[in-house]
Amino acid sequence: MAAAAPDAPAGFSEAPAPTATAEPEAGGEDSREVRVLQSLRGKICEAKNLLPYLGPNKMRDCFCTINLDQEEVYRTQVVEKSLSPFFSEEFYFEIPRTFQYLSFYVYDKNVLQRDLRIGKVAIKKEDLCNHSGKETWFSLQPVDSNSEVQGKVHLELKLNELITENGTVCQQLVVHVKACHGLPLINGQSCDPYATVSLVGPSRNDQKKTKVKKKTSNPQFNEIFYFEVTRSSSYTRKSQFQVEEEDIEKLEIRIDLWNNGNLVQDVFLGEIKVPVNVLRNDASHQAWYLLQPRDNGNKSSKTDDLGSLRLNICYTEDYVLPSEYYGPLKTLLLKSPDVQPISASAAYILGEICRDKNDAVLPLVRLLLHHDKLVPFAAAVAELDLKETQDANTIFRGNSLATRCLDEMMKIVGGHYLKVTLKPILDEICESSKSCEIDPIKLKEGDNVENNKENLRYYVDKLFSTIVKSSMSCPTVMCDIFYSLRQMATQRFPNDPHVQYSAVSSFVFLRFFAVAVVSPHTFHLRPHHPDPQTIRTLTLISKTIQTLGSWGSLSKSKSSFKETFMCEFFKMFQEEGYIMAVKKFLDEISSTETKESSGTSEPVHLKEGEMYKRAQGRTRIGKKNFKKRWFCLTSRELTYHKQPGSKDAIYTIPVKNILAVEKLEESSFNKKNMFQVIHTEKPLYVQANNCVEANEWIDVLCRVSRCNQNRLSSYHPSAYLNGNWLCCLETSENALGCKPCTAGVPADIQIDIDEDRETERIYSLFTLSLLKLQKMEEACGTIAVYQGPQKEPDDYSNFVIEDSVTTFKTIQQIKSVIEKLDEPHEKYRKKRSSSAKYGSKENPIGKIF
Repeated sequence: MAAAAPDAPAGFSEAPAPTATAEPEAGGEDSREVRVLQSLRGKICEAKNLLPYLGPNKMRDCFCTINLDQEEVYRTQVVEKSLSPFFSEEFYFEIPRTFQYLSFYVYDKNVLQRDLRIGKVAIKKEDLCNHSGKETWFSLQPVDSNSEVQGKVHLELKLNELITENGTVCQQLVVHVKACHGLPLINGQSCDPYATVSLVGPSRNDQKKTKVKKKTSNPQFNEIFYFEVTRSSSYTRKSQFQVEEEDIEKLEIRIDLWNNGNLVQDVFLGEIKVPVNVLRNDASHQAWYLLQPRDNGNKSSKTDDLGSLRLNICYTEDYVLPSEYYGPLKTLLLKSPDVQPISASAAYILGEICRDKNDAVLPLVRLLLHHDKLVPFAAAVAELDLKETQDANTIFRGNSLATRCLDEMMKIVGGHYLKVTLKPILDEICESSKSCEIDPIKLKEGDNVENNKENLRYYVDKLFSTIVKSSMSCPTVMCDIFYSLRQMATQRFPNDPHVQYSAVSSFVFLRFFAVAVVSPHTFHLRPHHPDPQTIRTLTLISKTIQTLGSWGSLSKSKSSFKETFMCEFFKMFQEEGYIMAVKKFLDEISSTETKESSGTSEPVHLKEGEMYKRAQGRTRIGKKNFKKRWFCLTSRELTYHKQPGSKDAIYTIPVKNILAVEKLEESSFNKKNMFQVIHTEKPLYVQANNCVEANEWIDVLCRVSRCNQNRLSSYHPSAYLNGNWLCCLETSENALGCKPCTAGVPADIQIDIDEDRETERIYSLFTLSLLKLQKMEEACGTIAVYQGPQKEPDDYSNFVIEDSVTTFKTIQQIKSVIEKLDEPHEKYRKKRSSSAKYGSKENPIGKIF
């Protein structure tokens, strides 16, 4: 084993130099593990008709959460004083673990007491595909503590012959409660579980109980219980031992899981019921079971309509094969920018046949961006848009493949640009809470509209000034696309001197800056949702900024506001200086000159948030407890503070000193969602608030430190406590790690693109859209044969087919590569279904209905 680096922390070994790896053998998806990657995106739109309070004040302050089983992973802003709250919050995250239910809870915020759960929408994982990509109203169901279950139980049953003291033979049932896995957190902490074991029949209910296991969601019980099944007087000898028919049909074993409440009431965690007749053919039965709600857990005596929730959900599960399988499909897609016409390319055809173009845009943009092919492709599809545009004033205002591709590109590459440009001002706006309401109808008592107008003008001027001076920070790929748009717009409308500016401003102002201003949380510019007053302020600023960009670029003399108060407010900005500033800015970001960002010497802000860290315990008397801290990661350092926005860091770890970032076993501190940052001093142990947050922190920390020197090859998955490592029981704190470090990830911290996953997503989309692809192929044949539209053109009137012959050839190539990819996928599916035996830990018995 390699010796530890001089500055490596005790107990860890330095990573060896990278070596070349052999190519996997053909047909060998078995040579490397297939990656199963889950993600969830969508939108929490609104709720309606929520139950009012019974008192005179009927309104509620509502928010909504997303839960994987019982673990909260996302929370919306609070919408005050409403029974039909409008949330309009988009979400996206990777799902790092298995789950049974995706649930949405609607809460009533309570300042003094515990928040009240009004109702929930719970969707089984296997049913998520039924709702993919479409907005649906779901009726809220009652939240009953007896139905809020998760986890599974490992159980073994056996039948024994037992000779009694008087020499007769009776039957004995042996129940071995082995373990549980995945029990929920109780009040954010691992529970103290125990199980009751009951043999239940028409005239009996014998109950026994396991010991309580402290602070764990995965208790190992390993306790055996004995029950007499048949009385000796009813026993008759048979050639083979078996339970009598009348007894076996009437008895069942029931396991109830509870959290020990100590001084308060115990909390029900779930139950399973296993009929004893599973032993009719076998004297032994062993299996994992999913915990179930109580008998009436999903039924409620309440007849009230709790209201409904409108959601848009898109869940994806990708089985990503090794890279070599995706070569032909990637090659076909990456040739798209060079295909003439562009509508005959594989990338464009994907957008044509997908039910929702947004499904195609994200993987397509990421893949083309990764291979520097996005600019020519975006320019080509934008040119196709321009051919259909008759009025220069409506340029790039629709939701075409071109505009969606550019929207997605700006989200991916423009994150740092938004942070250095908008974040300082947005922080000031959100933290100062100055009133900026200028609508006379919405003014609160005591508000002064003139003061509010001055506040709003101050923020607009400051934000506008920062934007128009930010051209040197604009990413090069954005500038390159803006240059192409400007040139094409000028050629399309040669007599309009302003179109060269509106072609660019319709993206950078309307679809980029204005959207980020009004929803800073979505773009990770703010850690928490703004309050309603701040949201209103941001909305007014966003409206003004986008109109300034549009008005300045078009040199209009009038604003496009519908509201009279906004028209009056905008008169403050109708000066030549604003028009010239916008034009100068648009000139600069649509130039072909090489730009070097003025922020290159500044650290890139990557992630921040509130988590718990374990005290380092540097002194003998130092208490090694957990404290809440605000963590901030830049491309240079990881720091944590007592409060958000604090300038004085309690602790700083330079990124260059990070040697590994790994998960920490729950058994170390009996806490879930923990990870460790291993650096040149003692490891830093951190607990995130949920599994999604922990996964995101591990991912970004791994990426930013991927190229560090002296990275480790092995680590300890558990902590060093009470004189030994809990994982390997080594007593020396300097002992080398006992587990290989997780494989590295791409080093690009700003654009981290997994091209195999994106290609797999595209393969899945082509597979789901084979019917439409077939129709498009038939349409190409019809056009080629008849050289013109038919009497019934419905088969192809919805497709853009400029060159039927070239399009037909591309479709043939697509079908060919998809068929070749089908083979390893089918082989993996068969292997997966045969390997996961029903009743195994991976495929437990008892789907929840």
